[in-house]
Amino acid sequence: MSRIIFFIVNLITKLHAKFLSLNDIFGLSLTDKQLHFIIIGVFGFCMLLVIQPIFSYISKHYGLLFISFSYVFTIVIVVSFAIEIGQAYTGTGTMDFYDIASGLLGFFVFFGIYLIGYLIYKGIKKAQTEKKEA
Repeated sequence: MSRIIFFIVNLITKLHAKFLSLNDIFGLSLTDKQLHFIIIGVFGFCMLLVIQPIFSYISKHYGLLFISFSYVFTIVIVVSFAIEIGQAYTGTGTMDFYDIASGLLGFFVFFGIYLIGYLIYKGIKKAQTEKKEA
């Protein structure tokens, strides 16, 4: 787990250094905050341009549930990592990838139970509507 986090941190550090050196090479004299503003802003906006059409398609064909799942799953991942990093930082536990995997598995199980109930509900509702129309 810590190897994965350190790999990501090292990658981000190298990218950060590269952007700082490009800033110097081109003589832009941008501060670190200004670079963060531009780079994270552009990165986030590009992600929006890619993800928005995908979610639009999904919402038309698969409904709001998939979009809700995607959003919550993202939050669960972030919170799981934050908990593990917090445990390592405070010494209240060890950073363990399997803790994250277990938490995500729990989310999948509870979502699966909900999904089964939701599909049963939708099936009953559809059958009742078809029965009324017949």
